[in-house]
Amino acid sequence: MAVVRRLLLAAGIVAALVAPALAQTPQIAVAASVKTAMDDLVVAFRQATGQEVSVVYGASGNFTRQIRQGAPFQLFLSADEGFIFQLADAGLAADRGAVYAEGRLALFVPNGSPLKADGALADLRSGLRDGRVTRFAIASPDHAPYGRAAEQVLRGQGLWEPLQGRLAIGEDIAQALRFATTGSAQGGLVASSLVLAPQVRALGSFALVPAEWHLPLRQRMALMRTAGPVARAFYDYLGSPAARVIFRRHGFLIAGEAS
Repeated sequence: MAVVRRLLLAAGIVAALVAPALAQTPQIAVAASVKTAMDDLVVAFRQATGQEVSVVYGASGNFTRQIRQGAPFQLFLSADEGFIFQLADAGLAADRGAVYAEGRLALFVPNGSPLKADGALADLRSGLRDGRVTRFAIASPDHAPYGRAAEQVLRGQGLWEPLQGRLAIGEDIAQALRFATTGSAQGGLVASSLVLAPQVRALGSFALVPAEWHLPLRQRMALMRTAGPVARAFYDYLGSPAARVIFRRHGFLIAGEAS
């Protein structure tokens, strides 16, 4: 029994030491379109401050629902500022936050696809007529802002109805990109920030879609009311000149700066 008591005591000491460390690592919800930039930002923040954050990637709409249901995220980077406004109006966000970047939509075409990377979507239109396009990837318009922008583009160009039955719809923009890069689709409308990654560029080609074809992808972040000091420090860092350099490098436009 004495041995058992000593083991339990040791376990209790370890738990007491580990728990505060875990508690100090805030969970950050980040739109999937920001993944490549965020991976670099987390490293840069750690190097600058010695502090850590834990990042979860997904669809902005899903994160909004999870936060409403009590998910313990301390900071949320949405791909659509409307979701931040919803959380602020519900009293879950500390305030209405700040725009950290504006995204762009791109047509990505994998190597070997019969479809051309044509930002005007003329070849997509032709490919639908002659049967070259049987699957085309977008993110879910219900959950993902980039999916909503893709629907706006396709509807505006008269391609939405012809694509019915041929859409490969990802839960978020990262899944839509996987459909386009793995051969599950002949191409897709995805976030330019993701296709700029070297490992993705090696898999195909892309072209930017005219920004005026869809509503602006104003990406806003906000602290939740439960945010601790590390999350607040990371929020401040994301608005710094050093962070803006990283966002720009990954294809994002910065509010107030020329494109």
